[in-house]
Amino acid sequence: MMQIPQLMSEQYAIAKQIIESCDDIKVYSHIDCDGICSGAILSTILDRQDKEHEIEFVNLDVLDDIELDHELTIFSDLGSGQRIDTKAKKDQKIIILDHHPPLRDLDYKNNKEYDYLEINPIHHGIDGSYYVCGGGLCYFLAKEFGYDDLSWIGLLSAIGDMQNTKSGHFEGLNEIIQQDAIDGGYLEVFKNDLNIYGRNTRPLFIALSYFNDVKLPITNNTAETMAILEELGIDEKNNRKTLNELTMEEKGKLYQRLSSMIAQVVPGNYVKYIPQLIIGDSYTFLKEDETSFLRDASEFSTAMNACGRNHEEKIAMEVLKGDRYVSLDELEAVSRDHRRNLAQAIEKVADNEHSNIIELENLQYFDGTGIKPEIVGTITGMILGYCNWKKPVIGFTQTDDNGLKISLRCSRLLSYDGIHFGNIIREISAKVGGSGGGHSMACGAYIPIDKKLEFLERFNNELEGKLTN
Repeated sequence: MMQIPQLMSEQYAIAKQIIESCDDIKVYSHIDCDGICSGAILSTILDRQDKEHEIEFVNLDVLDDIELDHELTIFSDLGSGQRIDTKAKKDQKIIILDHHPPLRDLDYKNNKEYDYLEINPIHHGIDGSYYVCGGGLCYFLAKEFGYDDLSWIGLLSAIGDMQNTKSGHFEGLNEIIQQDAIDGGYLEVFKNDLNIYGRNTRPLFIALSYFNDVKLPITNNTAETMAILEELGIDEKNNRKTLNELTMEEKGKLYQRLSSMIAQVVPGNYVKYIPQLIIGDSYTFLKEDETSFLRDASEFSTAMNACGRNHEEKIAMEVLKGDRYVSLDELEAVSRDHRRNLAQAIEKVADNEHSNIIELENLQYFDGTGIKPEIVGTITGMILGYCNWKKPVIGFTQTDDNGLKISLRCSRLLSYDGIHFGNIIREISAKVGGSGGGHSMACGAYIPIDKKLEFLERFNNELEGKLTN
């Protein structure tokens, strides 16, 4: 199992000392599941240390040249890629806990009039896409204080950040967090389970219809999923099951059928990746009620993201910090509204009779004008099931009079193939006067509205010869 590098351990000891020495503290964190988990862990540390603090969840585009008005400002799951210290004053203190590509190197802290501490795995040769995320970095700070009981939140952040999508299980520093959560009695891991979302709460025939890494006969087709499950003898008309209710033998039958369906529609060079599309570890939070959607880590992470997309991060944070009464009811209401908004937006973009998806040689895109910037990424991911999985899909929506939010999603098969769309979108958006980045299969950018066509053209050209399918 990977260990925390010595220099990183020393950084955590310094971070603890800085926090203990400060009383005027502000935390900025990102608005997705990872950012909300990061914020909840930091807020819990500060509560337990009796430190008054403010916490604000923000989009990346508000961070460049930010005003720093506090003795200590902590940035979690963001900050490494933004110019957050240009207005730092003498004797102020800054801590960054981020796993995204850093603008500044380890020596940047030297000869500053303010204290600057950046803990980023990339500085230590550790991949921030798969080995640890923002919430994980915050958990290791909690562990420095002796708060190992927050390990499950660190693991939840890694689920939300899709850190396990490459291999189907956690690697690197995430393994330490997972083991701490298991040892603390918070987590049960089922190795090599069927990797289908909604194992607790969705009837299997509905869960299967959302399969969209590759377009299959079952994608967006519940009649087909019902027919296949009945034919396999693992579901009945009058007794619909969830994935959790299947026996190992039934899961085996379903795995074989899904494998053969995918093998029929993917080029030969992708066949070796089929098991990774279907199989992966599943994660159960043992302290949550057995019937709750919070028991399954994937569903819990979706609820966190729903709050982030609807400016209700504080509700999500209160649930993470232990409120299972008022805030949990509010969380369920936000999740319901979120699902309704998504359904309406999907209908607008992917109505089968009038699809608004435009296909270029190497990518496809849709104009999501009117869709909230906060949910355009989720919509783009869901649109995959309606279009050509062999190309990435890009969604645009306006943020203001002269800005565009861009989100890109692709089939996991393309990321297994070695294309890192997060790196590409960062380069292309910078060339048109914007900023962006993210993961290999889920990323985004902000660009000037009049650069849309140039962005598309550059992106399309950049992918020439890179797609092997």
